[in-house]
Amino acid sequence: MDKFFRPPSLQALQALVQVADSSSFTEAARQLHLTQSAISRQIQQLEEHYGVALFDRTSRRVALTDQGRDVHAVAKGMLEDMRALAQRLSPEPQDRPFRIRIFVSLAVRWLLPRLSSFYALNPALCLSIETVSGEVVETSGDCDAYVLYLREGLDERPLTVLFDEYLVPVCAPSLGDGQALPRSLEALGSHALIHGSTGRHEWNLWLKAHHDQPERAYKHLMFNLDDLALDAAARGLGVAMTDQMLAHDALVRGDLVVPFGEPLKTGGVYALWLRDSGAAHPACKAVLHWFEEQLEQTRVGPFTSAACP
Repeated sequence: MDKFFRPPSLQALQALVQVADSSSFTEAARQLHLTQSAISRQIQQLEEHYGVALFDRTSRRVALTDQGRDVHAVAKGMLEDMRALAQRLSPEPQDRPFRIRIFVSLAVRWLLPRLSSFYALNPALCLSIETVSGEVVETSGDCDAYVLYLREGLDERPLTVLFDEYLVPVCAPSLGDGQALPRSLEALGSHALIHGSTGRHEWNLWLKAHHDQPERAYKHLMFNLDDLALDAAARGLGVAMTDQMLAHDALVRGDLVVPFGEPLKTGGVYALWLRDSGAAHPACKAVLHWFEEQLEQTRVGPFTSAACP
């Protein structure tokens, strides 16, 4: 009886094809939405499987060895055959929506006002937006892309950075009961601090960075959504602490102002993570390009404090 054949990893073969075709481990990692170290490990696994070197390590550029060219030819043909088979057998329509999971406040405050421009540029494409009201966007499920908030900054996943987190205090141009806008930490004590989450993390971080007195007492108004907190601030109920990008449009319109203080860069980032289904979706490039354009238009620099009357 013939010895049982153990084929190499399909993912490793795909990595070899991408490295060879792009002549770059870095570019292959970007195209496959993996880290460069993950690509290197997959190539190493292939070389251990076949017992030969597949790439010339002495060359200044990435080049296949003779044995590598043999593996590349077979792997590329096999992947093309499998792609064609999937297209024939897939029960899912090829024009399905590109599915994005995103925080509800970011969707309402930033994404939704800009969606008309996406459809003006891409009338044949369709987006499906799934919102999350909690503090974490879970990457389970069948969405193509996820907009994540990473409090400690980027991790080892292949992520597209959208924007850094800058915290700013915001309030209505005129407050309820005829109160004057707070122009200092001392004046802030007579106003309610509005929170977009029950943890009070944003206000605590900003106050600590601005050397607030720890024993100072404040009134608090708490919500479980940044969108609700910003709406309460726009109604003159107090001063909200929020990410500058969430408040961007309201600040531009003048519905909100920054009463005092400087934006605080926290080290947190918002980033886009693609699943394999998203990277392979026909709309992927158009979606990424549109995100980049919209973010570039929104990057107007930090908003300054409102002028004193």
